[in-house]
Amino acid sequence: MKEPTELIEKSNGSRDVGGPWDRSLAPYTRYDSYADDSNGYSRLRDYWRSIRKHVWLVIGIVVVVTGLTAVYMARQPDVYESASRVQVDSETANNPAIGALKGNPIFLNYPSQDPTYFNTQIQILTSAGLLGRVAKTLDLEHNQAFLHPQSAQNLSFWESLKGLIGFKKSQSKTKEQEEYVLRPNSALSNDDIAEANHLQPYVEMLQSQVSVKPLSDTRIIEIRFKHQDSEIAGKINNAIADTFVVSNLERKNETTNNAGDFLQRRIADLQSEIRSDEEQLINYAKNHQILSLDASQNTVVDRLAGLNKQLLEAENDRKAAEAAYRAVLAPGALEAQAEATSNKSSAATEAKLAELKQRRAQLLLEYTEKYPEVKDVEQQIAMLEKQVDQVRTHTESVVKTNLETSYRQALQKEEALRQAFAKQRAETLTQNEAAVNYRIIQQQVETNKSLLDGLLQRSKENEVILAGTPNNVHVVDHAAIPKTPIGPKRMQAIVLAALFALIAGIALAHYLDYMDDSVRTSEDVENFLRLPALTVIPTIGNSARRRLLSAMPGSKRNGHQVGPELLLNSSQRSALAESYRQLRTLVLLSSAGGAPKTLLVTSSQPGEGKTTTVVNTAMILAQTGAKVVIVDGDMRRPRLHSIFNVDNDKGLSGILASKMSEREMLGWVQQHEESSLYLLPSGRLPPNPAELLGSDQIRTLMSVLGNTFTHIVIDSPPVASFTDGVLLSSVADGVLLVVHGGAASRHIVRRSKQLLSDVGAKIFGVVLNNVTVSKHDYYYYNQYRDYYHSAADTQPAEISPSTVDS
Repeated sequence: MKEPTELIEKSNGSRDVGGPWDRSLAPYTRYDSYADDSNGYSRLRDYWRSIRKHVWLVIGIVVVVTGLTAVYMARQPDVYESASRVQVDSETANNPAIGALKGNPIFLNYPSQDPTYFNTQIQILTSAGLLGRVAKTLDLEHNQAFLHPQSAQNLSFWESLKGLIGFKKSQSKTKEQEEYVLRPNSALSNDDIAEANHLQPYVEMLQSQVSVKPLSDTRIIEIRFKHQDSEIAGKINNAIADTFVVSNLERKNETTNNAGDFLQRRIADLQSEIRSDEEQLINYAKNHQILSLDASQNTVVDRLAGLNKQLLEAENDRKAAEAAYRAVLAPGALEAQAEATSNKSSAATEAKLAELKQRRAQLLLEYTEKYPEVKDVEQQIAMLEKQVDQVRTHTESVVKTNLETSYRQALQKEEALRQAFAKQRAETLTQNEAAVNYRIIQQQVETNKSLLDGLLQRSKENEVILAGTPNNVHVVDHAAIPKTPIGPKRMQAIVLAALFALIAGIALAHYLDYMDDSVRTSEDVENFLRLPALTVIPTIGNSARRRLLSAMPGSKRNGHQVGPELLLNSSQRSALAESYRQLRTLVLLSSAGGAPKTLLVTSSQPGEGKTTTVVNTAMILAQTGAKVVIVDGDMRRPRLHSIFNVDNDKGLSGILASKMSEREMLGWVQQHEESSLYLLPSGRLPPNPAELLGSDQIRTLMSVLGNTFTHIVIDSPPVASFTDGVLLSSVADGVLLVVHGGAASRHIVRRSKQLLSDVGAKIFGVVLNNVTVSKHDYYYYNQYRDYYHSAADTQPAEISPSTVDS
């Protein structure tokens, strides 16, 4: 038959375990004093408890990390550091040759006023070029003292340990090191890339060991070099400083020499260019017939001006002749012109003609026209008029011809002059263009001459500078061979490692404690389960258990060994008994109006010690003179009959499965003489325990037992596994929830509490069982134990961890 899964509805007065815990709703707790502590103190106490719980883990981590660090640091060789100082002054400030010159030389480019100049020198000190030169000068490639210092080769563990604690003596140099002398080599060529690549590993080693730092408010640079060989540290440091000084002077001389070479080459080039340009200028003037570019001496321009004047005159003459010629072409103009001209040339003929006409007129007064003299006169007049007409006609022809001839001559002259002017103008333009090119060539020659003069002046200044330029970098202090090492800082590293390991160990301990889901302390009971912790049951050590069992009267009966559940019966003054007395007091005072009669003892899961708690709780109640009966309600896995060594044929299952009278029920209750307890065993295991416990017969049985006994203590199966405990809680006045300290899961215990609360069970509190009190700061227990052991020498002197299961 299936067991019921839904029993009783959740009461309205039950608390929701998922919400915040209101301490005013807690029935009672002995640990109210803990709730009054500040959060900070509580956290510190939790940290301290975590450390104490995992103290050996923390110690182990500290010892291992510190030990490994000590061994590692002991194996590390000593490191020596040498120091030298160089002074970097302003270049122009210390150069009298430059100060004596007017103006700044344009090719030397001294950066003394540049704010980055000093920082540039610092970078040069650690540059690959300078350190490569040092590596080549000192022949570090074949220097075993540099590549494999002795302090790092033959260092035994014992010598390392002596060095760690400060008793190691300084090592003497080998013969190779004592005879080692700096042998300068040629400087590394800038163009020798293959050799630079070959020295690159040694340069990187030097760069990793050298450090450069400027001294504040000075122009001094401090050079520090670290190495495992003190002599090598000093020699390389001095080599770096000396090489820096030499290379700076070489750089300055190289700059000045390069400037001088550049000036000489440029002067020679300019002189050659000037000669070539002058020759080109002469040939150009010859080819273009350029005698002079002066306007007063230029015949081409003068001729062009003369032609221009003549052209203007010819143009005026042509216009006048053209006007005269065109004037005679007008009607009547030619006759008037011819008449005017003929009058000048035939005035006598005209006069004679007029005279003849006058005579004819006189003759006609006297004579007729036929008169011979009149005819003769008329003939003469006709002949003269004809002659005048011929002269006039000839004159007209001559005037026209002359005017036309004059016009054409003037026109021809103008055209001739215009062509001559155009030709001369073209020639003048050609000569002007040639003059422009001539002037360009001439200006280039003059510019080169001016530049040549400037370069000659700069060349003289450069010679003066080269003769008087000092070195602005010099060594202030050479590096001495260091006597004492600067590192490694072994003790500091060990202390830091120990401190780090301690912090890591504490963090790991706290993390493990945080990840632990078990209920360990009474504070865990209150904080996570929201139930009062009624008592803490300490774990009894094996030796103490054996002594208590051997001291019990009748510890063996009928060949049956008495279990640890009856240890409380062996000594009434033990710390275990005091814990149960405390539980008894709280249980008796847990109900208003009187002590509870029916007490259910259960747990969340098997193995938490509920059966042991049942037996010892019943015993401690019986010590008050009360009549106590134990009911074994665990019909899944009963153990009480074996603990008390009684028959289990008649028990709870038989009573619940049948109709029995009160007398018959009490007749099945068995008395244990040694403990003065009464026991109703579970009886034979039924197939349906939950249905039997949920029947009305259980209430009848509890009523019968309640009328006869002062207290009824019921043992039940684990609540989280079976519903039997939930069913039995409905007939009990209160429930004790047993929790295995350090083993029970908070989630499972919280679920068990929820199941009991859902049916309205009254949970008195939690019995924290099997707690190793020495690890959890249960001060009240330790105080009692010390007090008890000082008063009773017969009690066990030590309680060690153990496990007591149900």
